[in-house]
Amino acid sequence: MKVLLDIKDAKAPYLLEVLKGLSYVKAKTLTPYKAKILEDIKEAVEEMILIQSGKLKGRNAEDLFDEL
Repeated sequence: MKVLLDIKDAKAPYLLEVLKGLSYVKAKTLTPYKAKILEDIKEAVEEMILIQSGKLKGRNAEDLFDEL
């Protein structure tokens, strides 16, 4: 199982040391760039779920291309 945690910078080193001390846990930090990409993907998936459930209206791809 993979878990993504959002930890305050001041507390992160301590928690990472605790996690690394557990033999069954592999912990690695993400670069700010990768963290931003993951957050953007998460938001996009949540938006797609809302569109598919009818709670949010999607946009036509043609309209999107016209904006570009």
